[in-house]
Amino acid sequence: MKITDLLLEDTMKLDLEANTKDEVIDELINLLYLAGRVKNVKKFKREILAREKMSSTGVGDGVAIPHAKSKSVVEPTLAFGVSKKGIDYESMDNKPSQIFFMIAAPYKGHDLHLDALSKLARMLIHEDFREGLLKSETKNEILNLINQKQD
Repeated sequence: MKITDLLLEDTMKLDLEANTKDEVIDELINLLYLAGRVKNVKKFKREILAREKMSSTGVGDGVAIPHAKSKSVVEPTLAFGVSKKGIDYESMDNKPSQIFFMIAAPYKGHDLHLDALSKLARMLIHEDFREGLLKSETKNEILNLINQKQD
């Protein structure tokens, strides 16, 4: 599985409007819903928030990776968003998050979300990769950047 197999142009937004953690979650879930990848927005949000209660998925270095397995997910998909101004996502390093990858995985099946999480984490530890995501001006640039970084 490649990250770019899960990421659609329809589930990407390079200029998030959100100002809060809750708004970021809503905005990313809405992208998944509009792309036909999540069928029940409220249920999926409850599952994302339940995961957040365990510990914040704001992993630090300006990155947050909210994720959940859900019966509401039609097909495994990633949503991606960038906030140039940064948003308080209750990150582990207490710094604002600017890069968001939301992993939506079907409830049944193998732990695809853990595989995607692991692959994303290996890419996102590199500062040049994070900077590239922030500087990208088109969705195609994002996809190309991810393709170049995938193992």
